Amino acid sequence: MNTTAHAESADADEFLWLEDVHGERALAWVRERNAESQAVLQAQPEYASLQAELLAVLDARDRIPAVTRRGEWFYNLWQDAAHPRGLWRRTTLAGYRKPQPAWETVLDLDALAAAEGENWVWGGASVLGPEYRHCMIALSRGGADASVQREFDCVAKAFVSGGFELPEAKSDIEWIDADTLYVATDFGPGSLTTSGYPRIVKRWRRGTPLSAAVTVFEAEVKDVAASVSVDHTPGFERTVLGRATDFYNSKSWLLEKNDKLTAIDYPSDAGFSFWRERVLIELKSDWTLEGRTWPRGSLLTADAAAYLKGERKFTALFTPTATRSLAGSTTTRDQVLLSILDNVAGRVEEWKADGTKWTKREVQAPYPGTLGVRALHDPLLGAKDTLAEQYLLTYTDFLTPDSLMLGTTGSNEHETLKSRPHFFDSTGMKVEQRFAKSKDGTRVPYFIVWPPGVSADQPADGNTPTLLYGYGGFQIPLQPWYSGA
Repeated sequence: MNTTAHAESADADEFLWLEDVHGERALAWVRERNAESQAVLQAQPEYASLQAELLAVLDARDRIPAVTRRGEWFYNLWQDAAHPRGLWRRTTLAGYRKPQPAWETVLDLDALAAAEGENWVWGGASVLGPEYRHCMIALSRGGADASVQREFDCVAKAFVSGGFELPEAKSDIEWIDADTLYVATDFGPGSLTTSGYPRIVKRWRRGTPLSAAVTVFEAEVKDVAASVSVDHTPGFERTVLGRATDFYNSKSWLLEKNDKLTAIDYPSDAGFSFWRERVLIELKSDWTLEGRTWPRGSLLTADAAAYLKGERKFTALFTPTATRSLAGSTTTRDQVLLSILDNVAGRVEEWKADGTKWTKREVQAPYPGTLGVRALHDPLLGAKDTLAEQYLLTYTDFLTPDSLMLGTTGSNEHETLKSRPHFFDSTGMKVEQRFAKSKDGTRVPYFIVWPPGVSADQPADGNTPTLLYGYGGFQIPLQPWYSGA
């Protein structure tokens, strides 16, 4: 008797066929499970009315259109019941201020999909500034990770005949100039990492086949992916190439003359970026240098030229405490704006440099809730940038619908650009923040949303029905949000 073969047969995974996520057998199994669940849900008496109410919230036309600034234009991808794939459209800031902006459609995804007989899903756009005419648009089939990349003319509002185009793959592209791209894609056998992402970056010139593109960087096969980033800021032009060695760690190099690569020294798990003549480093672990330890969670800045030469003289723009952590940062022309979590509620700080001296200013904004801040500065416009010190500020909490405001550094005045309507009556409702103590003594904040008739000022007796929700993972905090649905 062959006991080895018998053991291997007994240990075989009878569901291994589910690994073929695009296989017909696996898809049929999923469809069967969906049908079972759908039958149970649709049998509920309140199903039809609840579905209609949720669709009304999700398809509401008075949602806040999220915008991305590109020169004078503010771009938005809008999806609703009439445009499920989306309209890529734009307006000016003056137009966006209006209750009903006059949007100019740049690309109709639904019309494109119908014309080409494809299940196109928007995958993003990379546009070359400061003209913002040359564009590479990513389109995926059915929302897959892999996408087709096609060159688009944002002035003519049409795809470029004979322009740059990449077949379906997990690609990363960056514009060098109007006739040149950096491309990381599937170049054939050996060009992908074991994670299935590109590991080779090439320089591709217009009018030449992709096969003629010149290799400028290679990651290792065991890495997650290779990356490329181009900073076109006048006077501070830089190209950074990188290796994502795993989900949380990376290594980077500056691309210099004659394709020379110069390694950038920083902790592999840190966030590293250039900001004009400075570097910004967000630490994910403690960093000890010359007898001093900078704690994890800090945001450090230093002179870029000196740093690249080996000097390690930092200014800490943020140092965490037991209750405060850094949620993110964004830069105007002259200032760094910090998004800070203070007991899981948002605050914003402005940091401005005068030579080597930095000064801090706290922005007066709604609290406690969730604040988001994003600078509007376009460094490619130079002195012509009229929005160099302005930013978008968002706010929401459990009882307050999202609002979008326009702010200016140095001021506490915020112009409300857009706000969502209330989807439920919050009269009599209250929000309270409490703290649970873990076994090691850590105070873990949580929120209670009290319905009308139950006072947060009175001790809870344990008899009030309560919905509990929590989340933990990927270093993402769960902040207050407004749930219209």
